Amino acid sequence: MPPPRAAMTRTREEVDATLQIAKLDAAELLPTVHCLGFSLGANGAAAGDFCLLELEPALCQQLEAGHSLVIRGDKDEQAVLCSKDKTYDLKIADTSNMLLFIPGCKTPDQLKMEETQSNIIHTEIFGFSNNYWELRRCRPKLKKLKKLLMQNTYEGPDSQKEEDSTHSKYTTEDLLDQIQASEEEIMTQLQVLNACEIGGYWRILEFDYEMKLLNHVTQLVDSESWSFSKVPLNICLQELGPLEPEEMIEHCLKCYGKKYIDEGEVYFELNADKICRATAQMLLQNAVKFNLAEFQEVWQQSVPEGMITRLDQLKVLSENIIQNSIQVLRTSLEIGRGEKWTEEDIAPYIQDLCGEKQTIGALLTKYSRSSMQNGVKVYNSRRPIS
Repeated sequence: MPPPRAAMTRTREEVDATLQIAKLDAAELLPTVHCLGFSLGANGAAAGDFCLLELEPALCQQLEAGHSLVIRGDKDEQAVLCSKDKTYDLKIADTSNMLLFIPGCKTPDQLKMEETQSNIIHTEIFGFSNNYWELRRCRPKLKKLKKLLMQNTYEGPDSQKEEDSTHSKYTTEDLLDQIQASEEEIMTQLQVLNACEIGGYWRILEFDYEMKLLNHVTQLVDSESWSFSKVPLNICLQELGPLEPEEMIEHCLKCYGKKYIDEGEVYFELNADKICRATAQMLLQNAVKFNLAEFQEVWQQSVPEGMITRLDQLKVLSENIIQNSIQVLRTSLEIGRGEKWTEEDIAPYIQDLCGEKQTIGALLTKYSRSSMQNGVKVYNSRRPIS
């Protein structure tokens, strides 16, 4: 390839002659003319030195306001771009039109705002590209978050595991570095997982320890004859502080209740469904088989007095608990096993798979087969059942 030539200067007469050859009317064009030429040698950028990124207006405004966009992903992961609150897939888009990098180039709208007479601007092309990155909004990739935190669950301050420094622990910065999601999405998921920050590290409580804390709280509520809708934080901390760290007691109340303030005092309204569900999980986690009637009786006897257990409270239990306790639930509602679901029954298990603005109905239409059963629409697997 011959070396690049210096950009040639052009006169107005040459420009007009070119317009005439192209059969363009100069009166229909802006008076300012850009004459483009490639930079010589090291002054220009080679193909691949830069990447172009197409941004939606909202992201442009964030950058202009001083915010950052971060690309996240390990070597074996597809890179994503994250703003403060959203996650985007990065896709390369090829274009048949060469895209030119021209520093200081003014757009037609900018030229219209300037009162300039007919003139010619000679501009050097700094670089070029035949593709650019485009963004597509995607779901945050959060499964890895739970996987990392479950490697070292918190069993309490007296656990020998806390003295072992070889177990992995993760700060907020560590999670931002490893999880392909925005900061806001990660923090929201930490709340969903009931994770808490202990000594600067995010931890998930070991289930047995979590139930120990919950039992302390419910027994105190029962002994003090409090209403489950009005549990005072300060008294809980005073009474249970000698048994467990105060921050753990408050964390338990946050996990199983809703905080509010009444006459300057902090109270929690305990959620009966959450407590009943946790109790069921405790009963089911090691069960191989459990007669449904017997389970319901034991379950009701195990929850605090005044709370009512219902089978629909089990819908959002983790899938492995349901699979291990299939005789309890009397349903094998897994897509792929030939069983049929109503949309209401399957919704708790797949609602977190829905993309932005995607409904559960649309997800079922795409991945399952529907039919009518006793006048009710049901869904099952599209794959043949062996």
